[in-house]
Amino acid sequence: MDSTEDILVGQVVKSRAGRDKGDIFLVLEIIDEKYVSIVDGDLRKLDKPKKKKVKHLMIYNTVLPELKYKLDNNIKINNAYIRKLLEPFNKNF
Repeated sequence: MDSTEDILVGQVVKSRAGRDKGDIFLVLEIIDEKYVSIVDGDLRKLDKPKKKKVKHLMIYNTVLPELKYKLDNNIKINNAYIRKLLEPFNKNF
């Protein structure tokens, strides 16, 4: 999959390449057909998300709709909230 067609904001992804290989992230924004912005609330914070190619990500079926809802309605979120959302996934993977 080299396109953002099937990716949604709030989807859980895992890095397959780069120095962050194996780390779990959330999709914060879809930039274009090949790139997304990802955050984990720790190394990649909300104020400086990582621009990543889709082909370097393993896409999971899990989507966290509460993140998309908060972003769409301009509800303030912070890095601790992102870490809390990702906590169960970091334990499982």
